[in-house]
Amino acid sequence: MRNATQPPPPPRQTEATFGQIDKSARRTDLPDLGRPEPDFPELARSDDFRELRGKLRKFTFPMTAIFLLWYIGYVIAAAYYPGFMAIRLFGTINIGLVFGIAQFVSTLVITVLYLRYAAGEIDPRADALYREATGEERP
Repeated sequence: MRNATQPPPPPRQTEATFGQIDKSARRTDLPDLGRPEPDFPELARSDDFRELRGKLRKFTFPMTAIFLLWYIGYVIAAAYYPGFMAIRLFGTINIGLVFGIAQFVSTLVITVLYLRYAAGEIDPRADALYREATGEERP
C-alpha cells in the first residue's frame, strides 16, 4: 500500500515521440527560390506521364507474371513431384537443385533486364517530365 505522504507519480506522456523527435522532418532552413510547386495532379493527367506509366507497366507486369509462374511452378514441382525433382543429372546434382539455383539466376537476369530497360525507356522520359515540371535538371 502506498504511503499517503508520497507525491503522486508524474503524469504519463500520452503523445508518442521517437527519440525525442517531435518536429516534422521537412527542412525549413532552405531559401525560398520563388518557384511555384509543380501541379502534380495536372502532371499525372498529362499524356507524357501516361505514356511513361504505360512503358513501365509494359515491362513490369509481364515480367512479374512470368517470374511468379516460374516460382510457383518450382514450389509445386518440389511439393508434388519429388520423384521428378530427384532425377539426377550428373553426380549428386539433381533437377531440383538446378531449378533452385535457376531461381537465383532468373532473379539476377530480370534485374539486369529491368536496369537496361529503365535506362533506355523510363529514365530519359522521367528526366524530361521532371525538367518540364520543375524547370531544373534532376539531381
